Amino acid sequence: MARSFSATISAMAHVRHFRVPARWHSTSTNFLRRPTIFALNNGRRYLSATPALPSPSSFAPQTQIFHDVAPLREYRRELLFSKRTVGLVPTMGALHEGHLSLVRQAAAENTDVIVTIYVNPTQFGLNEDLSSYPKTWESDLRMLNALDRELASVGAGRVSAVFAPNTKTMYPILPPDSAIPGVGTFVEMRPLGQLLEGASRPVFFRGVATVCMKLFNICAPERVYFGQKDIQQTVVIKRLVKDFHLHMDVRICPTAREPDGLALSSRNVYLGTRRRNVGIVLNQALRKAESQYKSGKRSRGDILWPANDHADMTLQEQECLDPSKRARFQVDYISLADPETMEEIDEVDETRGAILSGAVKMLPIEQAREGEELGVGDGLIPVRLIDNIILDPAS
Repeated sequence: MARSFSATISAMAHVRHFRVPARWHSTSTNFLRRPTIFALNNGRRYLSATPALPSPSSFAPQTQIFHDVAPLREYRRELLFSKRTVGLVPTMGALHEGHLSLVRQAAAENTDVIVTIYVNPTQFGLNEDLSSYPKTWESDLRMLNALDRELASVGAGRVSAVFAPNTKTMYPILPPDSAIPGVGTFVEMRPLGQLLEGASRPVFFRGVATVCMKLFNICAPERVYFGQKDIQQTVVIKRLVKDFHLHMDVRICPTAREPDGLALSSRNVYLGTRRRNVGIVLNQALRKAESQYKSGKRSRGDILWPANDHADMTLQEQECLDPSKRARFQVDYISLADPETMEEIDEVDETRGAILSGAVKMLPIEQAREGEELGVGDGLIPVRLIDNIILDPAS
């Protein structure tokens, strides 16, 4: 069967997409159609979901779901032999428009897109929100299916596969460990992984680098796509790819935002109206610092003081409100850092620019009002918000 199928693909090399064998399916979903076998004029057979000899666009593969490594690798091998390219979009599910924008970019630059959906336990600390992290599998698949139809209509690359492993698949020898130093096989980056987010969440970047190395090895993409919102993560991934000589390009896409500037995040569903309206404080603070840089300021103090002042004033305003009206928060950090090392700087080098970034924790609602929209978790789950702005070189 494998030799016959490969020969068929070779004979159809002018066709951009092809129907893959049913044995590659790890799990079918309700939006996948069962392939049917039809004969070509030369006697060879191919698999299709359409009853007549199709046009090239009809050979586009529909999204397939893989839960295990071996079938996905076999599928990836056939794509490689057919000279097709893969863009990888790693996610933890709970998809939103920010994720979809990454998929669209990947589809614009590759014939095939693989989306991974896996909530990685090793990037959550022992007391963090792993158990409450939103899991929206059916909704995620509906969104990807709708996006795939959109991509088909414009002739872009397609969402060919979703890889959704379980934890035993991703950590086959030992169970994942979020303790320090922990037991297991990890990828660590020092000191980069211990700064900023790493200082507040000591195992976070160890978990990110480890799971990304696994996903890169399994999916072997030509390109991998991340959003700028997680700016320190993008620096970690670039260094991972360079240090380990991984043969892929790292693409960083702009942060997807709400109209008022709030960065999209899967955790935003926890905010509710009151905390969401106050949560924009972080972006507002960073914008004030950005204005200082654009006006010619280069020293750390000159750039950051308006940001810190805005955060302090907003917090004071909230503290003065009645508990039934306020949304309290804590500022973790507001940073001015080197764009490659993420280390704090006292003066911006105009030839290098810098990264403004910050994190705040929206605290649980103290007193809810009747009928108030509190978000998932009824306003009781703390929500960590991060954001950043890149200060481009001035010369």
